[in-house]
Amino acid sequence: MRLVLLLWASEAAWLQLLGRMAVVSERAEKERGRGGSDHRRKRWIKAFEACDEDNKGYLSREDYKVAVVMLFGYKPSKVEVDSVMSSVKQDQSGISLEDFLNLMSAKKATHLYHCEARQLFTAFDRQCKGFLSLEDFKKAFSLVAPKLPERTIVEAFR
Repeated sequence: MRLVLLLWASEAAWLQLLGRMAVVSERAEKERGRGGSDHRRKRWIKAFEACDEDNKGYLSREDYKVAVVMLFGYKPSKVEVDSVMSSVKQDQSGISLEDFLNLMSAKKATHLYHCEARQLFTAFDRQCKGFLSLEDFKKAFSLVAPKLPERTIVEAFR
């Protein structure tokens, strides 16, 4: 949770660095032969089709759980599934392909943000303490925003 507070205190600088990392990450993914979002979209469609066993055109609650396990490697909580299922239109029996693609796109963006934030935090946690000291924080900002006044950094750290 300290990471969240640290990110909130200096969100603009961190988001700038995250943006740079995302561009580098996307570029590296394309260079590895994965077409970025096209590759992901095809993968999501394949997962949808694999989980829609009876070709009904939608995913039931259980189908959705299996799809998330296939794509993200974890079983979604009851709260997460309830939230997703409550967002389904009343006239539908489950999650349509279009809704599924939108959900996965949002889930992937959130997942990438948290992963990249965790990687950044780990990179700046020089002594693997699980938190950033003021010195770690200053070093991070000297790399991200070298012209930011030290007073601002100290205030953001508090």
